[in-house]
This record gives sequence, structure tokens and C-alpha cells, in this order.
Amino acid sequence: MIGLLGRIAMPFLHAIDAEDAHGLAIKMLKFAPLPPAPRDDKRLALRVFGLNFPNPVGIAAGFDKNAEVPDALLRLGFGFVEVGTITPLSQPGNPRPRLFRLNADHGVINRLGFNSQGADPALKRLVGRADAGGIVGINVGANKDSPDRVADYVQLIERFAAVASYVTVNISSPNTPGLRNLQQASVLDDLLARVVDARERVAPNAGPTPVLLKIAPDLSLGDLDDVVGIARSRRVDGMIVGNTTVARPPSLLETEIAKEAGGLSGRPLFPLANRMLAETYVRVEDVFPLIGAGGIDSGATALAKIRAGASLVQVYSGLVFSGLGLIAAIKNALLEALGDDGQDSLKEFIGADAAAVTAEPWPK
Repeated sequence: MIGLLGRIAMPFLHAIDAEDAHGLAIKMLKFAPLPPAPRDDKRLALRVFGLNFPNPVGIAAGFDKNAEVPDALLRLGFGFVEVGTITPLSQPGNPRPRLFRLNADHGVINRLGFNSQGADPALKRLVGRADAGGIVGINVGANKDSPDRVADYVQLIERFAAVASYVTVNISSPNTPGLRNLQQASVLDDLLARVVDARERVAPNAGPTPVLLKIAPDLSLGDLDDVVGIARSRRVDGMIVGNTTVARPPSLLETEIAKEAGGLSGRPLFPLANRMLAETYVRVEDVFPLIGAGGIDSGATALAKIRAGASLVQVYSGLVFSGLGLIAAIKNALLEALGDDGQDSLKEFIGADAAAVTAEPWPK
């Protein structure tokens, strides 16, 4: 039924401006009389970051920016939802138009720039659904004009730890000037030290809150060495690989739209994102788990992410072109793979192809 509703809505949503379509989708989810999600096959369950996920398919940050519809998304069948990016103060983001579909490529370019209602409205909504259950992570970012961006992250950890299943420190958006500079070794070490300290400081009241780091797929391998080393030394609980890319693969068909500034996501991102996931996995050495994001639009690509090193996966742009049926398609494909391989758990697949992926030619 959910897949059918998605197929009915998609032609209309694609006929209007991309950002307007996104806003309409949020409104539809607010009022849609969705039934509870059906119980997942127990073979899809995983314990990651100390949390029990009913299935490994999540929706990435960027869809529900202001924590308006996390429970509706869980009812669609997602194993977890990541809301945000939430900034301390409200900000409008970049001027419109700032969201573009590359229909022929099944890709999206965005330069939204952390448009956010700010922390207060999101916190109020999350406090209101605190007893609803389900895994809801919170993606946090700094305000564009903040005089101290590290302090922004610290403040958000302190405020949201009690209502977050986990918190993601997003330093990888290409659309806030200078934000990716926080991935530089000396700055990142200070950031993570202060963030983890804030988490520990509020833990007696908030409880244990996993802290994840979300990185860009555009890092050099030398920079990735530094980032993973710092993440390990500062004892973060996991990483998300990765955000959108500023690169434009030569294979893109929508050449005029591809000239738009911003981060590219969707199918064209998959080769680079998957390679960076595998590179991260071999460097992490099982110290903490990874979430794979970028280019997942089928069961096959979700399984490839897991085999490249992801314990969990996140989708977003794939929904634009494949619809809500993508959620069930991924879960069915994972169950089929388990059956074909005679496995009772996805754990055996995690990282199985990572070494092979890192040995391939670099994706163009």
C-alpha cells in the first residue's frame, strides 16, 4: 500500500519545483493516516552503536530537517530516521532555486545551506515524541554566521542528547562556506574532544548518547587517514560516509543542470561514496561501525554498501526516483541475499568486499 501511494504521488511531485515537492511531501506525511510499520524479519535486526535496529535501512538527514515527521517515517518501514541538519539559531539557507533534479542521471544537486528553523522548535517536537519509541538520530550543524562553530556543536549536543537516539556531527556539507575546513586534523581534534566531553558531561541526566561523525566523500586518502585516526583516538561511536560531492562525474547526462553549484547526490554519487566507505572501513579496523550513504537506489546498491563496510545504510535521493517502494525493495533484497548465502544475520556481509573495492581503479 505504501509503495502504491508513492507511485501515485510521484508524477505530481515531479511536475512541480523540487523544493516545493519536498515541502509538500512533508505536509502529506504530517496528515497521512499511516498504519504502524509491519514487523520486520528478525534476520534484518542489528545491534549497532549500542542500539537495537529492527532493520538497517534509514532515511538520511536532509529530508526531515526540522524533526516534523520522524514517526510517520518510521511507519513507512525505515529502521531508523535521522532528522536535521539542525542549527542552534534559525537561518534561511541559500537563495532559491537551490534544489535541482538531474532526471536522466537519477541525481540531485542541492545548495540548501543548512536552512533550519533552529534548535528550539525541533527540540520541542522531539520532547513531545520522547515516549514514542523508534530510533531517531539528530544531525547537527553550525550556523553560517557563527563566531564559534565548535561551540555551536557543543551547545547542540548538550541540548539534544536527552532526546536523541544518537547525534551526528555534520562537518561535511559543501554549502556552508568553510564548514568542510572542520575536517582538517587540528580543528577536528579540538571539535571532537569538546563534543565528546559535552556528551559525557550531560550523560548522568541524558543517558548514553552515541556520537557519530559525518564526512565528505571528497576527502583525499591522506586526509581520510587523519580523520579516521582522530575519530578513533577521540572515541566517537561511528561515522557516516558520506555527504554529497562537489565533483561532477564525466558520465553525467544532464550537463547543463550539472553546472549548478552545490552537492551532488543520487545514483551518480554511488561509485565515489562506496569507494570512500570501503577506504574508511579498512582504516577503522572494526573499532566502530559505519553508516553507508550516497547513491543507494536499489536492493543491490544497498547490499553493496554493506559489503563495502556499512553496518547500516541511509537513503534519500533514491526515494525521489524510486519512490517509497524502495524501502521494501531493499529489505527484500537483503533477505534474499541472506537466503542465498545461508546466513541468519547481515553481520557476515559487513565489509566482506571492502578490500576488493579498495583495490579497484579510482572511480571517475
